[in-house]
Amino acid sequence: MSVQVVAAKMAEVELKDVAGKDLAPVPPVTPKADDKGVNKNEPGAAVPPSASPTTEGTAREDPFPAPSPNPVKMPQASAMKRTDPQQNGGEAFVNSDGTVAEAPRMKKIQFADQKQEFNKRPTKIGRRSLSRSISQSSTDSYSSAASYTDSSDDETSPRDKQQKNSKGNSDFCIKNIKQADFGRREIEIAEQEMPALMALRKRAQGEKPLAGAKVVGCTHITAQTAVLMETLAALGAQCRWAACNIYSTQNEVAAALAEGGFSVFAWKGESEDDFWWCIDRCVNLEGWQPNMILDDGGDLTHWIYKKYPNMFKKIKGIVEESVTGVHRLYQLSKAGKLCVPAMNVNDSVTKQKFDNLYCCRESILDGLKRTTDVMFGGKQVVVCGYGEVGKGCCAALKAMGSIVYVTEIDPICALQACMDGFRLVKLSEVIRQVDIVITCTGNKNVVVRDYLDRMKNGCIVCNMGHSNTEIDVASLRTPELTWERVRSQVDHVIWPDGKRIVLLAEGRLLNLSCSTVPTFVLSITATTQALALIELYNAPEGRYKQDVYLLPKKMDEYVASLHLPTFDAHLTELTDEQAKYLGLNKNGPFKPNYYR
Repeated sequence: MSVQVVAAKMAEVELKDVAGKDLAPVPPVTPKADDKGVNKNEPGAAVPPSASPTTEGTAREDPFPAPSPNPVKMPQASAMKRTDPQQNGGEAFVNSDGTVAEAPRMKKIQFADQKQEFNKRPTKIGRRSLSRSISQSSTDSYSSAASYTDSSDDETSPRDKQQKNSKGNSDFCIKNIKQADFGRREIEIAEQEMPALMALRKRAQGEKPLAGAKVVGCTHITAQTAVLMETLAALGAQCRWAACNIYSTQNEVAAALAEGGFSVFAWKGESEDDFWWCIDRCVNLEGWQPNMILDDGGDLTHWIYKKYPNMFKKIKGIVEESVTGVHRLYQLSKAGKLCVPAMNVNDSVTKQKFDNLYCCRESILDGLKRTTDVMFGGKQVVVCGYGEVGKGCCAALKAMGSIVYVTEIDPICALQACMDGFRLVKLSEVIRQVDIVITCTGNKNVVVRDYLDRMKNGCIVCNMGHSNTEIDVASLRTPELTWERVRSQVDHVIWPDGKRIVLLAEGRLLNLSCSTVPTFVLSITATTQALALIELYNAPEGRYKQDVYLLPKKMDEYVASLHLPTFDAHLTELTDEQAKYLGLNKNGPFKPNYYR
């Protein structure tokens, strides 16, 4: 028996089973109408007349009429003959008397949560990005990525709010204390990738090596910083904290810290005035005198020197982690104005060779992708500076297929760039043709107005250095140029002839302003900072004078060793004969103090 005959008999049996039975009509779906006509996930957003005023969980009125309430008789199977459904949009059946009957149409029920209104465009979005306004799913999380845009619709300045945590404490100023639960989850995730800090917390919390320490800090307030702060507290320190960058604070993390009892003064999107106000609130508290400074960029140190110089009488030391801040410290030391010991964490091996290189190698791509959605393959990119940050950026962009040029003032770094396969140029030679300009020199006025004027239409301009001095953004705030905010941290600067450049984070640090950074790498830096604080705080009088010091190599190596178990790595040990041959201690240090 052929397959066709078997299939025909099976179909005939199935049809006989339903022959003569009535089909009940499908009742119409009666959706609820939204009285306000406003997207509830976008407060204040007006809905165009063409868009249906629906929200999540609310169905639109069905455009198709309900089926007839009269049941339709199914024709006998023996008399059925299917006609071309394309003739009338459905199926037809031929009865035994020769008449044609249309088969009943089954209405498909469409659920409200399956409907998406992609044609809606809010007319009032405040400070939220357009991408977050359209994507409703992104409003359900206060993750690091959510922090990149805005995690709150409240336009009220935190300085005008009266907030208290669950214990009644109000010694903080953040965006929204209600985000604390989300921030706590972020911190718990970061702890998984910060093994050295967690090991240090476990090993030293019994000894409390920072008991009595009053640490005032000014760094990026992220989940990784929160792990560091909680580690310092576990080791006995009291902490007060402000942000070193107006765009890098994760609001939900700041809320979690405030809920945990930390005095935090920071929120994403501070003004310049807010920035200095927050630092002052950290320092200027009646009855509380800091004795240690943890700085990133030197702004906190500068503020204390300017406003409260007498505080340095009780301060035991400064720990600085950025090239900008270290440069300021060396200037103070050279001028004889540095009145306390300072630890240069930026030039420690664990900072230079890991944070600066590997962190930037990954975060440069993340920052550019999140802000511009640019494709890197075939793009011409110029990276200004070939230090460790520049090396990381160049390696990442080259691996993605970009054509990378490098500018450099140091012949040693320049030679490294050439031998790594990059073309060394002057910025003026390529400024008209490149698609992306990235600064990472730590200097000022690297990209001046003349270069900005000569850039091609659509050129992306960003900075990977700590300070916003590398790109001359101030020169772009003139009447003839138009600024157009595209999304959070992304501006189009438009020239009178229509040419525009894409400026990211207003020239501030790209990766921490516009994206996130790899937690594991930050664990290395944060552990180095913690050990530097312990060293300076517990050092006997006279060990460190009023100068800038590098972290001892023994501590650098200790920080590295704490991270090796994560990779299931096994160090080779020197034999006594080998150690004697090299003139080393079997347990290290294995490098001289001048090694970088």
